[in-house]
Formats: sequence, C-alpha cells, structure tokens
Amino acid sequence: MLLLSNNKLSVELLDPIKDQAKFGVRYCTGGYIYQIVDSKLGNLLSGPTYPESFNWFDGQGIPDAFNWAPLRSSQKDDSEVLIVGIGLCDLQTKQVKQFCDWQLEQDANQVRFTTQQAFENYALQLVRTVSLQERTVRSHTTISNQGSEFIPITWFPHPFYPQPQNTKELCLLNIPFTLPSDHEGYEQAESGFIQRKAWPEQKGFYLPIEHQAQQALTILQRHDQLGLVGATCSYVPDYFPIWGNQNTFSWEPFFQHIVAPTKAVSWWIDYHF
Repeated sequence: MLLLSNNKLSVELLDPIKDQAKFGVRYCTGGYIYQIVDSKLGNLLSGPTYPESFNWFDGQGIPDAFNWAPLRSSQKDDSEVLIVGIGLCDLQTKQVKQFCDWQLEQDANQVRFTTQQAFENYALQLVRTVSLQERTVRSHTTISNQGSEFIPITWFPHPFYPQPQNTKELCLLNIPFTLPSDHEGYEQAESGFIQRKAWPEQKGFYLPIEHQAQQALTILQRHDQLGLVGATCSYVPDYFPIWGNQNTFSWEPFFQHIVAPTKAVSWWIDYHF
C-alpha cells in the first residue's frame, strides 16, 4: 500500500506490484484510491461489500476504469484485448494475462504512475497522478497516443461513499437532469437532491441519468460523518449512471474521447473532504 498524508487526511493507494492480488480486469491498476482516512473520524469511503470483504470486481474506495473500451485485435481471437491501465486480458475467462508495468514517483504531496502499453498498431503512454492538498484529493490522467491507430477512451471514476443513514438525500448536481418517475430506487427531492425512494439490498439500484450538461460537473454528496463532501470534474460528463446498495452509493460520470496518433488528452477529478 502507498500512502499520502497530512494532518487532516491520509490517502491509501494500492501498489500496482505489491497489491496485484487485489486487481482484475475491471479497474485501473495505477492510481487506485483504496481508502481515505480522516485524522479524527476514521475511514471515509466504503464499497459494495465493505467492511465485510473485498473482491476485485466490486472494489472499494475510489477505483476508476477504462474497461468499457478495450483495444481489440484485428487478427487474433476477440477475447484477447488490451485494457488501458490494466494490461493484456482474456475477457472470456475474466483474467489478466499480463499486467502493464508502472514506474512510480512519489513526493510529499503526490504519487505519479506512468506506464507504456502496446498492442498490434496501438501504443500509448498513460500517466496517472494522485495528489493531496489540504482536504482535496485530485486524480489526474493523461493519455498520449504513440501508435498509428486512433485510441477510443471510455473512462469513469467509481467513488464509493457510505450509504447515508441519517437522510434519504444522496447527491446534488450542478447540471440539468431528469429522473424517470417510475424508477424503484431513486427520485428527486424538493431540495433538488437525488434521494433514495427505497432502501437498497445487495444487488442495489442502477440508473443512467438523463442530462443536458453543457459545463463541467460538480457534485455535492451527503456523508454522515462530514455532512457534505464534494467533487469537481474538469470535463462535461457523457454517460452518467448512479448506483448504490445497502453499503454504499456511487456516481459514475463518464469521460469519452478519441485520441488521434501523436495527440494527447488530459482530465482530472477533485474529491473534496
């Protein structure tokens, strides 16, 4: 485990090598935020099976993923793909055949993860930086296309907040959106917050939000220990689902882009505690 800390917060990050047993074909292996700990209040994040257990698919903390857009071979069996931030994977067996290699650089305020990945005509450099300033944790990503093929990117963060016990309210968005009136799990409160309509069980409630965002996303999230926490994205979300079970609630604002050869793209999300 890697650690960033100040007198307010500690950020626990999975080590791509030492913690490899905690990874699978879903979440990026560099920059995986496993837990954020308040110096007075303790653990601030949850997960679908937290605190009873952990598995690579469900995860915990703040993982993020590129797995919706694997880079596929034009010649080989379609089950063998390259997943950005993970490595060469077999989608039929859901196993990582070869993890990507990361170079780590750490100072007092940040950890920088850099990897090079190649697959047929695809080649890229991925840089993931997690930094801590006061009570803000930033997850920053840059992808540079070093190959001859266009690289489709579909990425999303998956922060797992504890399911609020003291209120039905969950999160407030700065973008216009609508929720279906007949959804069993969620509705919009008079306050503007998305709130629970029913208490979720282990399977949880999943809902893609219909939105008309024209600006970068900001989210306020209910948190029993802190009252409210927040997040700020550098990007306008594309596909945008929410999900929660009895242990956790999460939102997943997708970033989608196509990176042309010789070009690069960067984006970030700040988590405010």
